[in-house]
Amino acid sequence: MPITTTQTDFRSHLKAYLDQVTDKNHTVLVTRSNQRTVAVISQEQLTTLLTAVSANKDSLAYAVARDKLIDMQLLANDPAIDNPQAYWERLNPTNKQ
Repeated sequence: MPITTTQTDFRSHLKAYLDQVTDKNHTVLVTRSNQRTVAVISQEQLTTLLTAVSANKDSLAYAVARDKLIDMQLLANDPAIDNPQAYWERLNPTNKQ
């Protein structure tokens, strides 16, 4: 969950907010005048996001970036399938009766 703050509070507590970003992989949303908002993320998060966006979905680079995003809690993990046999039977059109 991102941390939201005002520009004045961010400026007053800059070190504390930057520590949250770098040490705990938090995203800080800074609300500026006229309802403009800026997101502060770590360099590692930015690099991983850019890798995932630019990689082919079937590539190893995409899979690695996706796993990192899940570890950073920026992307939800796929839910586990409780009953794999029922799942595959549901997808198989020849089993429809």
